[in-house]
Order: sequence, then C-alpha cells, then structure tokens
Amino acid sequence: MLSRLFSFQTAAHDAAPPEPDEKIALGALMVRVAKSDKVYKFEEISAIDTLLGRIFDLNPVQAAKLRATCEKVEANAPPTDEFGDIIRRHVDNEHRIEAHEALWRVMLADGVPSDVEMDIVLRSREALGLTDAECADARARVVGADA
Repeated sequence: MLSRLFSFQTAAHDAAPPEPDEKIALGALMVRVAKSDKVYKFEEISAIDTLLGRIFDLNPVQAAKLRATCEKVEANAPPTDEFGDIIRRHVDNEHRIEAHEALWRVMLADGVPSDVEMDIVLRSREALGLTDAECADARARVVGADA
C-alpha cells in the first residue's frame, strides 16, 4: 500500500505543468517579477496570493494553489513576452492595465524594488500592448495607493 501511495505522489509531483492561459500567464509574470532579484520574500508571495484572489475572485486557498501552479509554470516558462502575449490575446485593455498594476504591486511588495524587477515590469508593458502613458498611470495609482 505504501508503495502505491508513494508512486502516486511521485507521479503527481512529476506531472507537467499546464499550458499557460491568461490566469497562469499573469500569475507566472508576478512570480517572475518577485523571483527576478533572486530573493522570493514572504511579502511578495502574500501580495501575489492577494492579487490573484482579487483579480480572479478566488478564496485564499484557491489563490495559493493558483500561485503554486504559476511557480511551476514560471520555472519552465517561456520568455516574459510570450506570457504578455497570452494575456493580450485573451484580455481586454482595461484588465491588461489591471494586470500591469499587479506587476507593479508585486515589485514594490517587499519595499526593495530592483533594476531587474523593473526591467521585467517595463518589458511586460510592451508585451501587454499598453502605452507608456497607461504604464505611468498604473504606476502612479500603485505608488499613490501605497503612500
């Protein structure tokens, strides 16, 4: 019996992550921003869970499970531009701006924004099909809300 249980756990652990849809693409981008400075802090993880829950109307457990899936996808992920493209193809402009705000929030969650995090956020703007003005407005809303 234990051998069956162990083989089931191993198979579940080794299962390939799903193909990214717009939810997974956004979550994976948030994880990528948070991990890009090589320090994945509790504040960033908490922000990702909160944002996923709010954006996709998930309870805390569902949001944490989605984040865990996003972490697996991000680890084997396509370039940032491809995630942005997935979101752009399936999400209207208003919600792409909301997604971009979420990336800003994750970048600022630990209070120590880095150049590498900023680079990913700015590159995602182009991939999401947003203008410089939309990006600046999103940043202003996030920074203004945190002030």
